[in-house]
Amino acid sequence: MNNTLISRFPHLKQDFAASLVVFLVALPLCVGVAVASGVPAELGLVTGIVGGLVTGLMRGSSLQVSGPAAGLTVLVFEAVEEFGLPVLGAIVLVTGLLQVLMGVLRLGRYFRAISVSVVEGMLAGIGLVLIAGQLYPALAAKAPDSGLGKMAGLPGAFLDAPGDGEALASLALCAGTVAILALWKHVPAKLRTVPGPLAAVGLATLAASALSLPVATVEVKGLLGAVQPPPLSAFTDLASVGVLGTIVAFTLIASAESLFSAAAVDRLHDGPRTRYDKELVAQGAGNTICGLLGALPMTAVIVRSAANVQAGARTKASRVLHGVWLLLFAALLPGVLAYIPIPALAGILVYSGAKLVPVRALAALWGEHRGEALILGVTAVSIVAVSMFEGVLIGLALAIVKTAWEASHVRLEVVDKGAGPIEAYLSGNATFLRLPKILDSLESLPQDRPVRLNLSGLHHLDHACRKALENWAERHSAAGTEPVQVTEREEPPRAGAVSRPTERV
Repeated sequence: MNNTLISRFPHLKQDFAASLVVFLVALPLCVGVAVASGVPAELGLVTGIVGGLVTGLMRGSSLQVSGPAAGLTVLVFEAVEEFGLPVLGAIVLVTGLLQVLMGVLRLGRYFRAISVSVVEGMLAGIGLVLIAGQLYPALAAKAPDSGLGKMAGLPGAFLDAPGDGEALASLALCAGTVAILALWKHVPAKLRTVPGPLAAVGLATLAASALSLPVATVEVKGLLGAVQPPPLSAFTDLASVGVLGTIVAFTLIASAESLFSAAAVDRLHDGPRTRYDKELVAQGAGNTICGLLGALPMTAVIVRSAANVQAGARTKASRVLHGVWLLLFAALLPGVLAYIPIPALAGILVYSGAKLVPVRALAALWGEHRGEALILGVTAVSIVAVSMFEGVLIGLALAIVKTAWEASHVRLEVVDKGAGPIEAYLSGNATFLRLPKILDSLESLPQDRPVRLNLSGLHHLDHACRKALENWAERHSAAGTEPVQVTEREEPPRAGAVSRPTERV
């Protein structure tokens, strides 16, 4: 029997061991994301279970692991606050259906064309809001609703903490959790077999119980009590502009984060590469199920995926088994969640948020590509100042403007030998964006001298520029000067075509 099992699943031993590691990493993160999103802790486990048992079984990326992600925490919290938990299920359900549709239409590959600066700026903005938001439960205080409000209220919250015993205890527990996470890579190798997030939460839980610290703990409702499928009335709200905007934001951000994570995971192993369209269908199927169960949205999560690869996983069996372990824990040991201090979960998310802010990458980008660094910074600040969806749109618009500006780069070189015609050479891409610069330079040429305008160096000449150049040539020639001679780029002859001179007057 064992030989038969081994022959059918030759990597079962490695995948079994990796699944336990991923389970131990995912457990505190699932709970922490749920609590930070303003929903019952069990719903984070439900999303993790669906990520393992549904998305994990499907084709796409064999080793990346899906579940509730810190990157969507801010957006989910805003959606729950504005529309309510029942409508969140409907939003996640429609998001999943849209992802499946995009995968079927083979749109997954196009997410790779999104500017990396916009994606990094999005993650940086999420990280900043996440840090600011989680510092309030770390101080036993209520967080303001807006990103700017969270930032502005932090100095006052810290100033009030010294006079509040509960705030000091919560802050100490949160700081201790962050310190353990940051220093865990330096502990002896035997201890590092326990994942850092689990060790940090476990030690914080022991400290809170042993010292009887006055800190808040996770509220437990039970798995069946937390799962509430969205009622039919929740779907009537989908027609509102606010809900539609949230669905678009969920779809774009969850899809982009999952596919960028897949690209990163592919660089960590030498196994089968990700099939992006199939992965998008898998993510959509998982989110559809999560929506039907009223749970959190899912994405592929790089922390869990990297842990899966580093633990020696060889096939998708490891991520499926991690879903099984989450299901068993949620069904058999839900009461354990009630002992977990909320400041410890806040510490995990503060640490996760800090890792989303690419401080070193931004400094290097500023030295090499300042335009890209500006896009990253503006996207992040816009997310903090306005909202997630609008911030991403601002970043995308800025990236498009930058690309259009760079694509319209044109150079005009004038050669005047003092006698004879003036030679003017245009090269690059002549578009309406640079038309004022081109015309100013041409109109400054002496009116009483003949001009030869050479356009053979242009890669692109749009209609607006062509008409403007023709009008300028007519005006220049109308003063009694020799007609302007224009040499255009010679196009390769088509099959059966006869080559003709490219110079025209």
